Amino acid sequence: MARKFSELTAKMSPEARARADVMTKAMLAEMPLHELRQARGLTQRMLAEVLHVEQPSIAKMEKRTDMYMSTLRGFVQAMGGDLVVTAKFPDGDVRISNFSEI
Repeated sequence: MARKFSELTAKMSPEARARADVMTKAMLAEMPLHELRQARGLTQRMLAEVLHVEQPSIAKMEKRTDMYMSTLRGFVQAMGGDLVVTAKFPDGDVRISNFSEI
């Protein structure tokens, strides 16, 4: 018999809930574009309308492993976000500003 998620989490120890929260945050912090779109509650058709392209174009963009920064920025902005390019180094992170005014 299926059980409600809330029932399962209620039975978890505080340590197990904390571990689950950490894992959830890590999973949400990094995801492919199609998962990000779905997490934002958008369909490919909805995004296509905002970007003034056809739905198959969105499907192609989501599968690409290489695209222009301006294309990616438009995709992210159409979902209501802002694209930030950051270089990560052992001694700290640096935000790259070259792409902020494209």
